[in-house]
Order: sequence, then C-alpha cells, then structure tokens
Amino acid sequence: MDNPRRDIHNSEIPVVCRACEARHGGVCGAMNPQQLTELSKYTTRKKLSSGAELQGQGEKIASYANILKGVVKLTKMLSDGRQQIVGLQFAPDFLGRPFSTESTLTAEAATESEICSMPKAVLDRLVAGSPELEHRLHNQALAELDGARDWMLTLGRKTAQEKVASFLYMIATHFDPESVDESSFDLPLSRADIADFLGLTIETVSRQMTKLRADGVIQVENNRHVSVPDMDRLAEVAGMDF
Repeated sequence: MDNPRRDIHNSEIPVVCRACEARHGGVCGAMNPQQLTELSKYTTRKKLSSGAELQGQGEKIASYANILKGVVKLTKMLSDGRQQIVGLQFAPDFLGRPFSTESTLTAEAATESEICSMPKAVLDRLVAGSPELEHRLHNQALAELDGARDWMLTLGRKTAQEKVASFLYMIATHFDPESVDESSFDLPLSRADIADFLGLTIETVSRQMTKLRADGVIQVENNRHVSVPDMDRLAEVAGMDF
C-alpha cells in the first residue's frame, strides 16, 4: 500500500504539490501519489484580498478549498439580518463540508489569503473511494467541534481580559504555521470584529488590549502589529489549562 506521507520530493507526487504549504498538514496529507495526481488536474491556486467572499450562506456548494496562507472568517446571518462571527480558519485547514449541498455559513478572507480550490464533485469522488481520506476529514471535523466547545467555555466563563488574551494566543499559535516566530503577528480582525467574535464591546476590547500592553504581556505597534515577549505568560493570563 502506498504511504501517503512519503518524502515530499518523491517523483510520483505532482510538482505543484511538492512545495505546497498544505501538503502534509491538510487533507492532502491523507492522499497517495495517484490521488494527488488526479486531484491536481482540477485544482486552482487563488490569491484573495482581505474581504473577498469565498462562499455565501445558503449558496450551493460547488467547490472546496485548502487554506494555504492567511485567515478565513466564518460568519452566520440571523433572520433579522444581524451577523455573528462563529469561527476562524487558518492554514492548512480544509474549507468545506464534503457531501453537503448548501453552505450554512459565509466564508470570507479576513486577511490577504491564498487557497487551493478544488471542484466538489472531484473530491467527493476521491473521499468515497478512500477510507483514509474520509478519516482525515472526519478527524478535522471533530477537531473543529472540540475547538468550538473550548470557545464556548471562553465566551461563557472567562473574564474580558481572559477572552482577549485567549484570542491573541489563538492567533499567535495558528496564524502562520510556517513561521518559526509565533510571538509577532498582525491582527487579522478589526477591533469591531474582535469584539463581535468575543461577545464584547469595542471599548472593552480596546481597554483590555491597553491593559495587557501596560502590564507588559503584549507590545502593540501601529494599532495592528502585536508582539508577545512571553507566550507562557500570555497563556497564563488567558486562563489556559495545560
């Protein structure tokens, strides 16, 4: 049986996949060279500007995507027109729900991003014939469920300072998986979006950011660039268990 985690320079693996950021961490890591070759015939790499919509709530699903760079914001619209940010996805996350026909969320690039887009029909066919690929997608869905439950705890039980610190820790540890320095990053969301995501007011978010900066937990430049001198201290302030 082919090992899907062969050396990335294996000649059987399509050239376009060998240097792909999501090759091993994303759903493609569960594919053997033959499956990758088949999928690569239909994939398209796309660069997205901040604010670009990938999928609208209620739209028919025609494609999926691997996130290669950047942050994707997931929102859900209520019946009265209000929107709520319900999640963030980072490289090398898989964007989409195999075998679903209609999107239940709106997916929008929160930062300049890059994705590898693939037709729904092609991936659904590959998943149907590969238990290992189906297992990888199932595990990601479970990981997202665990993350959602952890975030429910953050929103329901943590203080305002712990919420803001938890958000900053999540961004620091997920924003750029290729970076060796997770302690310096640009905020992918505006203060208004952070407030929406955390269930706080903009004023509270700004106040807590100021307090974290005054306490030396973070450093902020140009209102968007954040540096974290001590990640363990940030995690402690966030009330995280290890």
